[in-house]
Amino acid sequence: MTPTGQNPTSGPNPPSAEHSPVSFAIFRVARLHRLLAAQLLRQAGLHPGQELVMMHLWDRGPQRQADLCAVLGSDSPTMTRTVQRLERAGFVRRSPDPGDGRATIVEPTAASQALRQDVERMWRALEEATLDDMDEDQQAETLRVLGLLECNLARRAHRAADRPD
Repeated sequence: MTPTGQNPTSGPNPPSAEHSPVSFAIFRVARLHRLLAAQLLRQAGLHPGQELVMMHLWDRGPQRQADLCAVLGSDSPTMTRTVQRLERAGFVRRSPDPGDGRATIVEPTAASQALRQDVERMWRALEEATLDDMDEDQQAETLRVLGLLECNLARRAHRAADRPD
C-alpha cells in the first residue's frame, strides 16, 4: 500500500474521478469486498446478500418478507427473488401471515442451521482479510469513519427520498 492509500494494483483513478477520490476509493473497496464475499459464499452455495437474509432469520426468527425488505434495505422484487432462491435451496420456508393474508412469513428451516456455522466462518474470514494487518486502533478508527460516512449518506438519501418529484 502506498502512503496515499492508493493500491498500486488498482491503477490510477480515471481523470473524471479526480475530484472524488474518497467516493472512488469506496467504490473500489466495496467491489473487492463483494468479490471476496462472493468467492467465500459460493462454497456454501450462496450469493452475496442471501447470507444477510439468513443471518437475520437465524437471529430474529420468522419474519414478514416486507420487514426483511425494510431491515435489509431491499426492494420487494429483489427480496422476493432472494427468498425464492433460498426456498428452492431448502434454507427457508414461506407461509401466509395468519394475521394478514396478503403478507408472507419467511422462516429458516432446520436444514439451514448447518449453513449457519459455514456463514459465520466465512464472515470471520472476510473480516480477517479486510482488516489484515490493521492494529486495534486502526480498526476502531476505520469503524468510526465508516459510521460517519454511513450517517452522511443516509441523511442525504433520506432527504432525497422526502423530496417530491
